[in-house]
Amino acid sequence: MVPYLFLVASLLSCGAHVAVAQQLQVHIVPHTHDDVGWLKTVDEYYYGANNSIQHAGVQYILDTVIDELSLDPNKTFIYVEIAYFWRWWNEQDDDIKALVKTLVNNKQLEFVNAGWCMNDEASTDYNSIIDQMSLGLRFVSDTFGPQARPRVAWHIDPFGHSAEQAALFAKMGYDGFFFARIDYADKNLRGSTRNLELVWRGSQNLGSAVDMFTGVLYYGYGPPPGFCFDVGCDDQPIMDDTTLFDYNVKLRVEQFLSAVWYQWIHYQTTDVMLTFGSDFQFEDAHQNFKNIDKLIKYVNEDGRVHAFYSTPSRYIDAVHAANKTWTLKTDDFFPYADYPNSYWTGYFTSRPALKGYTRVCNNILQACKQLEAISNGYPNVSSISLQMSMGIDQHHDAVSGTSKQHVAYDYAKRLHIGQVECEELMGYALSDLAAKDGSPPLDLQFCEYLNISVCSASQNDSFNIIAYSPYCQLYSRDMAFPVNSTSLVVYNGNGDIVPSQVVPIDNSTSQVVTDALYLLHIYNPKSAADAMQPLGFQTYFVRPSNGEAGSSSPSKIYVHKNGDPDFSISNEVFTLTFDGVTGRLKSIANQRIGYEASVDQQFMWWNASDGNNVNDSQASGAYIFRPNGTAPFPINPGNIAQVTVVSGDVVQEVRQVFSPWVTQTIRLFSYNVPVFEYTIGPIPKGDGLGKEVISRFSTNLTTGGVWYTDANGREMQKRVRNYRPTWSLDVTEPVAGNYYPVDSRIYIKDEAKQVQFTVLTDRTQGGTSLNDGEVELMVHRRLLHDDGRGVGEPLNEPGTTGEGLVIRGTHIAILANAGISPFLHRFLGDMLMLDALYGFTPSSQSYSDYVKSYRPAYSGLVADLPVVVRILTLEYIRDSTLLLRLQHLFQIDEFNTSATISLDNMFTGFSVVSVTELVLGSNENIDNVQRLQWNVEEGSKVSYKKQNVFGPSFAVTLNPIEIRTFELEVKMKQ
Repeated sequence: MVPYLFLVASLLSCGAHVAVAQQLQVHIVPHTHDDVGWLKTVDEYYYGANNSIQHAGVQYILDTVIDELSLDPNKTFIYVEIAYFWRWWNEQDDDIKALVKTLVNNKQLEFVNAGWCMNDEASTDYNSIIDQMSLGLRFVSDTFGPQARPRVAWHIDPFGHSAEQAALFAKMGYDGFFFARIDYADKNLRGSTRNLELVWRGSQNLGSAVDMFTGVLYYGYGPPPGFCFDVGCDDQPIMDDTTLFDYNVKLRVEQFLSAVWYQWIHYQTTDVMLTFGSDFQFEDAHQNFKNIDKLIKYVNEDGRVHAFYSTPSRYIDAVHAANKTWTLKTDDFFPYADYPNSYWTGYFTSRPALKGYTRVCNNILQACKQLEAISNGYPNVSSISLQMSMGIDQHHDAVSGTSKQHVAYDYAKRLHIGQVECEELMGYALSDLAAKDGSPPLDLQFCEYLNISVCSASQNDSFNIIAYSPYCQLYSRDMAFPVNSTSLVVYNGNGDIVPSQVVPIDNSTSQVVTDALYLLHIYNPKSAADAMQPLGFQTYFVRPSNGEAGSSSPSKIYVHKNGDPDFSISNEVFTLTFDGVTGRLKSIANQRIGYEASVDQQFMWWNASDGNNVNDSQASGAYIFRPNGTAPFPINPGNIAQVTVVSGDVVQEVRQVFSPWVTQTIRLFSYNVPVFEYTIGPIPKGDGLGKEVISRFSTNLTTGGVWYTDANGREMQKRVRNYRPTWSLDVTEPVAGNYYPVDSRIYIKDEAKQVQFTVLTDRTQGGTSLNDGEVELMVHRRLLHDDGRGVGEPLNEPGTTGEGLVIRGTHIAILANAGISPFLHRFLGDMLMLDALYGFTPSSQSYSDYVKSYRPAYSGLVADLPVVVRILTLEYIRDSTLLLRLQHLFQIDEFNTSATISLDNMFTGFSVVSVTELVLGSNENIDNVQRLQWNVEEGSKVSYKKQNVFGPSFAVTLNPIEIRTFELEVKMKQ
């Protein structure tokens, strides 16, 4: 960049114009970046409370900005976070609301992005991204009309950028996408070649239909250096009284032109966009605007450039008019590093309990919205509280795990409040669907801690379970509930006995919290009568056994002695063999394909850098992962596991104890894949070492340095060790620099053998393949130092006891033929995301008496949908108006077949009267949105002709990986 600096210096020294064909047009974009929680809670930020941590008050920003915009029609301002704006709007009187609507209509106040928050792009799943965006976008549309529809996506602070995010934004109708954080080496190269603006094709399946103009902001998202006019800044104001000794107009104009030209030489057009504002700025809008007014005045009097108030949409229209041809990007912007030893890959795992709870709450929210829609709403309870809480939780300092501890508690508290209201709604809905005319309502209880075997409702000898499935196909799954009896029998909705097994609670669970003695496992993969009903419920009756045939079978317990021979557990498909000496998994055999792979699964920990390295002071922290070495440490010498084997008719378990703070239970059910349930914590810190705990699967597959991770739960991204597709990587951090976000799955593939090994996760984690044949996932972190990126405290979660956080999570491992693997990981991953939910009620009624008053089963669908189709969203909007999203589950290279379904006779509870197709964000008719088209360097194109939806059948065709969004007018059935 030295030649460019020389050019700028030369031009300024002689007062010359830059040698361009046209005068530079400088778009000044006033804005504020208002984190929806970070160092303070959402409430503290809004009201300006707890300013000893950070001075910030969002309500004052909006108050003063609106005042300033109303005084000058030339001024503009953009706003992003609707979680704040919605709250502020509801406090305003009619006069202020009318004024704001005028400012919006005049394009002075422009909403950009306009989700409930500015979501993280690594730790979020696509379902939650779409939901939070839709919540904000619909507010803007409902309040200000279609003319206020945001055209620009604005992710100026998230720490790396996902290809799936770009594709989703394109399907929401955005014309452009701007952000600030990309890898320092990538930015340097792009700047030197004037490619900081490009076209991003986020989906290889949807092709050019999702091409998105993308810009990297040169000065981050703050003002140019030296031009911060906010109350918290020290930069000099524009002092324009010529009688003053400190008169500085000429100097400030020259400084500004230097900043403009230095930015311009890294871009391609004569339009330059400069942001003015930063975190929680414009609390005193008058001070900011007064100085910007002067700056614009004197710069334009100078005449070398033309500066004016603008917005991102005005800028993107100007760039589009230049009719340039842009480079095409098809990969993503992960991982992000801001310095050679500073990879922001730790937050992929930070706060694993919050990440797991977020996924659970999404599961609850989808079921809650479905039941609310099926019931046509309720007057006193709704899903909106959990929608808003989930919207806040997708923020890039929330689910990412990068907030202060008290703020993380606040996120969880908000989620729980929404969860409780949704459980109340689901209880009403399930009771209404089950009860026959004149029958009293069921008093359903929901157990929030089933993952740690806590549920008082199931610890009676006699109870009913109503299992609701938000999934849209009939399927069987294993269920487990804490009980205190070994003598039980389970009946299904037909009154037939269901296979079950009573298993003693393991020590790691009993030591955490539960007072239950056993787990009752229920599972029958062979019977449709026992299966979960699509968008419906199945009732199971648990009663004391009187010795009936088929009553819950007991479990056999075997304590393995290290040094004994190898041992195995198996079902109809898989055999898992364990090393007799170490107690660890040794191999997995898939009998269906006749292949056995060596698989050594063990837990280890990376020693976190404390920032005392000789050459670099970077420590591991909430954001950054920086191990102090390239070899992890074993949990104990030799990583020996003490093993107990549990066997029975329904489930087999291998329980491994690596240490008091690392345990695991590996379960194998009939006709099912192996499930690894781990319990980690409290991570010890008495040795003064921060620890980053991993689960590593080492196989004998030949993988050539390649592995695959999902993008937000959707399309798979190819990863290559020590490589970046668009620049030559300088490998400064061989471990952290190869970590990528794993939202739901990671796999490796042996191309010669056509065998694939896949691991599914129940929450976002950092993952990699540091050596051929390996899959590594970081499951927990406890750190003793801050990483210097703003949060100001170590990631040292105290847990419920103050001794440290204990987390429990699940991995599902699949060894299968590469051709069939997509079907397995897509179906199982989807079921993991949309798991069944259970309502309990004490009951000693016989089956025959119960079914006189209540329906034992219900399906919300007339028939199963095609196996490739999923209902992503079924949501109540208003009386007899519902939102429906349908998705095709597979990529083109996985299953290149379209699917067509008819909406007219799809649902049992209502008929469809009319259908309107919307953009993905559900805020505009799809026919009214025409996105800007861009010239790109040659790249593969895939395009689908839009299939209109007409009555009476309302047939909808879905192409691979496609999501389509509809507003339905419905007529409820009695």
